[in-house]
Amino acid sequence: MPKKRIAVDMDEVIARVVPKFLDIFEEQNNYRPTDTELHGKKVYHLPGGENIRKKLHDPGFFADLPVMPHSQEVLRNLHEHYEIYIVTAAQEFRNALPDKHDWLQKHFPFIHWKNYVFCGDKSIILADYLIDDHVFNLETFQGKGLLFSASHNLDENRFTRVNDWLEIQTFFNQQIDTH
Repeated sequence: MPKKRIAVDMDEVIARVVPKFLDIFEEQNNYRPTDTELHGKKVYHLPGGENIRKKLHDPGFFADLPVMPHSQEVLRNLHEHYEIYIVTAAQEFRNALPDKHDWLQKHFPFIHWKNYVFCGDKSIILADYLIDDHVFNLETFQGKGLLFSASHNLDENRFTRVNDWLEIQTFFNQQIDTH
């Protein structure tokens, strides 16, 4: 029987972008936004954050992002039972492609480069599961969508929410046990 397929978003799912945005925001505005200020928003939607999104176009922006806690070990374990694809909407930011490719090679070497999908529209993805922090990607996905918690999606309740990689491991362990 073929393995089921899991598509995994990159930014704010396996790569932590928000800490870098917060550092840039603090550098530009001389203060760091609180969790309360970020609730339901992205950093660049806050007053004073309007120019931060432009940084996504800078070469090297995506090269040194921290890895989301437990994502490496959980994906390594899931890799034994599932086909894992990294699916990231990298086309919007031209310089992101080499950074993201190299970042994946460094931090997730057990995922073959053939399983990287750099796209603009994730509705084309054919998989059984999609783990993503953006609701608009889950709305057009044909499989089971898992919403990875992030400040901008905390009020969303239409999808199965996973708060961290340990919850993802539990979710998929339950799926394996039912097969």
